[in-house]
Amino acid sequence: MMNTTEKKTENMNHTQNPKFSAGSAFCGLLAGLGLAGAFWAGHQLWPQTTAAKFTDTISSSVPLQSAPLAGGKAINAPGSNFIADIIAQASPSVVNIDTSSTISVPGLAFPHPMGIGELFGEEDLQPAPQRKYESHGAGSGVIIRSDGYILTNNHVVQNADDIKVTLSDGRSFPGKVVGKDKFTDLALVKVQAKGLPAAKLGDSKNLRPGDWAVAIGSPLGFSQTATLGIISALGRSLGDINAGGELIQTDAAINPGNSGGPLLNIKGEVIGINQAIRKDGQNISFAIPMAVAKPIADQLMLNGSIPHAFLGISMADMDEKIAKALNLPANTKGVAIGSVQPGSPAQKSGLIPGDVIQRINSKDVSSSKEVQALVRAHKPGEKLDMAVLRQQMVVLIPVKIGDYEDLKAQKEEVEAPSNH
Repeated sequence: MMNTTEKKTENMNHTQNPKFSAGSAFCGLLAGLGLAGAFWAGHQLWPQTTAAKFTDTISSSVPLQSAPLAGGKAINAPGSNFIADIIAQASPSVVNIDTSSTISVPGLAFPHPMGIGELFGEEDLQPAPQRKYESHGAGSGVIIRSDGYILTNNHVVQNADDIKVTLSDGRSFPGKVVGKDKFTDLALVKVQAKGLPAAKLGDSKNLRPGDWAVAIGSPLGFSQTATLGIISALGRSLGDINAGGELIQTDAAINPGNSGGPLLNIKGEVIGINQAIRKDGQNISFAIPMAVAKPIADQLMLNGSIPHAFLGISMADMDEKIAKALNLPANTKGVAIGSVQPGSPAQKSGLIPGDVIQRINSKDVSSSKEVQALVRAHKPGEKLDMAVLRQQMVVLIPVKIGDYEDLKAQKEEVEAPSNH
């Protein structure tokens, strides 16, 4: 049986709130909004390795997908077997991804057989060599081009030494990571094959709660498993259920091993890439919408990586409760900073919890989505001029935008296990 585990998700913009003068009421208010217990939909995460460099030459004019659905038959108005038709036509483009990685762990020290340490007043222990063992994981993916490009989650393949891709017809190929993006948790894998059954990529922008949804993948190693549900909600975030987000929520059953597999609409088109589940709930699952995934896949195909503008703060739109917690007038406009991540561009610039962002580059802001849009409109290294309300005074703070990948790498380095 395949070895799969669940991994708790991180939100790089959300950390424990440092204390500030307005008191703990504001921190508790934001903490109450948190969405805890979101888990990857199945894979193991291992010590960081470097992804293979993408060297293929890809024309930017080549579309991600131009092939018809496997079987070449369009799906018409729903009939008694329309779900079965969707699954039959889409499943050949869904693959199983098996990964393996060698992990080194420190050995246990043991007493020296001659007791030499005692002669020098030292601890009589002799270091042991590191032990190595192989760890395995499994996930899913979807073929997006007939010449061997497969879209999956970054957490499925990010630390794999070896990748094996198995098609629905039983054929297997070694896979190579040609691009990955930790920010969106997407990765692109390439296999050396031609004429593969590429999935049809749909439009997630017009989805509505209540639309049909079908998930296909390899939960717990059971390949080509299909489940049916609906779109439960849109604009979700794994960090804060009320904050601005982009994920699709569905009640189609998703389990460990579904990560990277497709979420389909009633036409058999891929509208999302399955990513995570709520372990403490039932049928609360999340997928990355194709409106996000397709342009990321395009960039990964061309460049192998993507820079992301990043500040390192959690935010909440101002309302009467937050204003009261901060001792501000009830009609105060702006976006309150709930926490500032250590080592982030926000902390280095002097932003602190309790600040209320009111203007960015002379543009008034009143929602976290507006702040996110203004930040994302700039590149890492560029500067923003922020006007923040602090203790009832407006303070002008220049903020240099950072790159999410840089901060993620720093965090992983700090959290890496020691060898002693």
